[in-house]
Amino acid sequence: MTMLTTLMTHPGPWNEGGGGPADAPAWWPVFPITFGLFWLAVAAGVFYLVRRRMNHTATVTAAASDPFTQARTVVAERFARGEIDEDEYHARLSALRFE
Repeated sequence: MTMLTTLMTHPGPWNEGGGGPADAPAWWPVFPITFGLFWLAVAAGVFYLVRRRMNHTATVTAAASDPFTQARTVVAERFARGEIDEDEYHARLSALRFE
C-alpha cells in the first residue's frame, strides 16, 4: 500500500515544480497546428513545381513545332556564334516576322 501512496503523491516527471494542472501551458495547440501548416506548405510547393514543369514542357513542345520559332532560334544562334552581324540579324528577323 505504501508504494501506491508514493505514486499518488509524487508529481511525476511531467510536473516537477508542483502546482497542479493550472500550470499547464495554454499554447500546446501551436505544435500540431504548425506541423499541419508545414505539411500544407510542402504540398503546395510540390504542386507549384509540378505545375510549373508541366507548363514549361507544354511551352517548349509548342515552340518546337512552330517553324517560325525554329527559324528565329537558328538566326539567334548564328548571331550568337558571330556568323552574322547585327544588321543581318535584324533584317532576317523582320523578314520572318512578315512572312
